[in-house]
Amino acid sequence: QFTPDMMPADITGFYIYSPDGASRFIEGPIFAHIVLADELNRTTPRTQSALLEAMQEYQVTIEGKSYSLAKPFMVIATQVQSGGEGTYPLTDVQIDRFLLRVTSEYSSKEEEKQIISNIDIIDEPDIKAVATLDEIKESQELAKGAHVSPDIVEYTTSIVDSLRLDPDVLSGPSVRAGIALFKCSRVLALLDGRDFVIPDDIKHLALHAIEHRIRVKPEAEMDDITPRMIVERTLEKVPVPKLKI
Repeated sequence: QFTPDMMPADITGFYIYSPDGASRFIEGPIFAHIVLADELNRTTPRTQSALLEAMQEYQVTIEGKSYSLAKPFMVIATQVQSGGEGTYPLTDVQIDRFLLRVTSEYSSKEEEKQIISNIDIIDEPDIKAVATLDEIKESQELAKGAHVSPDIVEYTTSIVDSLRLDPDVLSGPSVRAGIALFKCSRVLALLDGRDFVIPDDIKHLALHAIEHRIRVKPEAEMDDITPRMIVERTLEKVPVPKLKI
């Protein structure tokens, strides 16, 4: 749970020194396979930046010494509505580190009825593991084996490049956007029982992989143009390749 008074050492860890000069390193919560950063934008930029090295390099550096993180490693973060009281906007650099962004909406009326009716079960969950660590690693390797044709790579880069050239875009997506589409499309293909990526995989993931990496020009914002709208119209504009299977 991120709070305004949290320090970087609360995430990465710290040294404890004894009177005889010996030291012992205490690992922070970053030393886990899955790190859930709840309400990330409630803490200061200095503390937010403690995640940067971990998310990109899979290591943390404390007092000049680097420590490798366990693999697989994943950061899942939530944030409260930006601009609210007591929030600190994430920098573009940090936002770009996140592979995907999923915007949560209100539950439907039927879903909310189910939540209310089953609240006793939800309050006392019976959580069971659905996969071992080795099985997850094996699945990651399987996903890497999914074939991505040159036409799909061309389609991906055309989408990203078109967004950079869009007249309403102030800051376009970095190369990480294309990498995110490439990696996640292979996983989506695997989940769909295929060993090859199709254009629909890219289209399905585009909003989640790109929307948060775009900054809209102020004059476009005044016309109520959003990153989502720009991505959607770009998908309609860029020619979809016909795969030869």
